Amino acid sequence: MYVVTGASGQLGAAIVEQLLKLLPAEKIGASVRNPDKALGLAERGVRVRAGDFADPASLDHAFEGASRILIVSSNTAATGGDPLMQHRNAIEAARKARVERLFYTSQMAADPASAFAPARDHAASEAMLQASGIPWTAFRHGYYAESAPMIMGDWRRTGVVAAPADGKVAWTTHEDLATADALLFARDHAPDGPTAPLTGSEALDFADLADLATMIGGTEYRRDILADAIVRERMASRGMPPEAIDISLGMFMAARSGEFSKVDPTMEKLLGRKPQSMREVLTRALAV
Repeated sequence: MYVVTGASGQLGAAIVEQLLKLLPAEKIGASVRNPDKALGLAERGVRVRAGDFADPASLDHAFEGASRILIVSSNTAATGGDPLMQHRNAIEAARKARVERLFYTSQMAADPASAFAPARDHAASEAMLQASGIPWTAFRHGYYAESAPMIMGDWRRTGVVAAPADGKVAWTTHEDLATADALLFARDHAPDGPTAPLTGSEALDFADLADLATMIGGTEYRRDILADAIVRERMASRGMPPEAIDISLGMFMAARSGEFSKVDPTMEKLLGRKPQSMREVLTRALAV
């Protein structure tokens, strides 16, 4: 049994969809907080069970009979939650289930010294995997491409990409990452430890994205750099929680340090094609 956690979320659901192309449905398990959100998977023969990182007993049931488990990492830190506690619970439940190998969706910037708080959490989670005694693989994801139009602010209305100073980012789509994750998860022989960065084929900063949007839409978009302090004040005035503000500004700080800039060919080799480009992502964003 190949069990995927968070299987009703954006990434987890996409991974299960890709797994259904590679494995019989009866070999796939979906661990979800609310099974009602995964009724479609159950109807297709996937084993759907309630599993909540905050409820270890539920994980024992969700992981029963699993040979491999993919822990789709928690994003609860943005709302003040504790992703490390949740990952620890999942790893312990996997150990009790005697899984053959654990998989984990990590991030290319994973490092205890990262300026990006989620990357520090990923590094700590990888350390827990290493200490678990279970063979493990961490998928080092490139930065999610679909987040770029949101991070760029109100650019479609104003014509201005107004944000803090940034750096090159190897933007990578959820669809491509889900496909690569499923391929690695289903393989007989998975890599040990962290993978090479699973990235798109180009690294672009926000000035590049503004230029690209201009070429796509025929309307000029310009890049304005705002001071971090100004952005922090604006976010706070809109009621954004302090944890979410720190994560948002940390992304820009990490980008300035080059933490997201490395482009690696591993994704393209896995997919057998070029990863989706930011031209495609921005074209879709401008069509909305």
